Amino acid sequence: MTDMFVSLGNWNWLIFGFILMAMEVIAPGVFLFWLGLAALLVGLISFAAVISWQIQLVMFAVFAAAAVPVWRRLARPKPDTSASPFLNKRTEALLGREFTLEKPIIDGNGTVRIGDTVWRVAGPDTPAGTRVRVVQVDGANLTVAAA
Repeated sequence: MTDMFVSLGNWNWLIFGFILMAMEVIAPGVFLFWLGLAALLVGLISFAAVISWQIQLVMFAVFAAAAVPVWRRLARPKPDTSASPFLNKRTEALLGREFTLEKPIIDGNGTVRIGDTVWRVAGPDTPAGTRVRVVQVDGANLTVAAA
């Protein structure tokens, strides 16, 4: 086995890297690509500096292990919040908006209809039909003030 490493010289890592990347094309899973990239990197470094094959194996192991966090960072989907910034934050989209009270606020509690949903509101006592502005949200509870 050691004779193979010595006989191929620096080319063994480049060949191994291209074989791993070719296998990635045949059986995709984005795992062999990073191992192939690590092998190519070791091959390029071994052309620049004379390094023993033991050190080259250690370098391959280090580069392959370092590729995992790099792959996770690059593969992480980035949410597109520009199209819908309040997706899954429905209550935050209500901040600053004005609505008409459906039921009066008595003892600090009342309701307002927003679309097809009735929301509980808290605020100063106010009669039904009054326009109110949402000033704070807490879960499904809205705090309102006179508009």
